[in-house]
Amino acid sequence: MSEEKCTSCNGPMAEQGSTEFGCPACGVRISRCYRCREQSVEYVCPTCGFRGP
Repeated sequence: MSEEKCTSCNGPMAEQGSTEFGCPACGVRISRCYRCREQSVEYVCPTCGFRGP
């Protein structure tokens, strides 16, 4: 069983305030931990390369 990881920092998604959503370009699931969301750390879609804040 694998634990969900943040797309930006590869940290655990256990924190309150973490979220998951579909990539705006291709729909693949993007996971964001609370810290990366609050600091607007860039994420890169692993499938299509879309970059977002």
